[in-house]
Amino acid sequence: MAVDSILSSPLGPPACKKDAKALQFIEDMTRNADTVQERVLAEILSRNAETEWLKRFKLGGATDRETFKSKIPVIMYEDVQPEIQRIANGDRSAILSVHPISEFLTSSGTSGGERKLMPTIKEELDRRQLLYNLLMPVMNLYIPGLDKGKSLYFLFVKSETKTSGGLLARPVLTS
Repeated sequence: MAVDSILSSPLGPPACKKDAKALQFIEDMTRNADTVQERVLAEILSRNAETEWLKRFKLGGATDRETFKSKIPVIMYEDVQPEIQRIANGDRSAILSVHPISEFLTSSGTSGGERKLMPTIKEELDRRQLLYNLLMPVMNLYIPGLDKGKSLYFLFVKSETKTSGGLLARPVLTS
């Protein structure tokens, strides 16, 4: 039974109060996406100002979008691969992040043959959990009965590996 229109989402009627809250969160975050993105960029630049990577670009403490766009070049994976490899080999200094790298996500390797390593921090695990928790209320809108266990979906998971430095490397789940 759908929750009444007081908790209704622009996406449709939520299946329950918990879903309504999640759908409202999605609406709130996407309604002012530009402001949210500006804030997130400022937080990332401020937090990581002392990393080897950002020090190269002499931001001078700036955390705004225009300075970022003018000083930080668009790069390819290969441009940052040496730094990523240092981390994978066990270097724990503040290379790309002031937070310790907790694990790596890995690409499927289909675009260039070799899997790419993407360093992540613990905070990223929390974000992935939040995204999964937001996925289900949206799926409940479009797959009748999923919230009641009347539907089935498959989640494919590949095996994990470890880097030479001992960090976990998990495949990125893609559809």
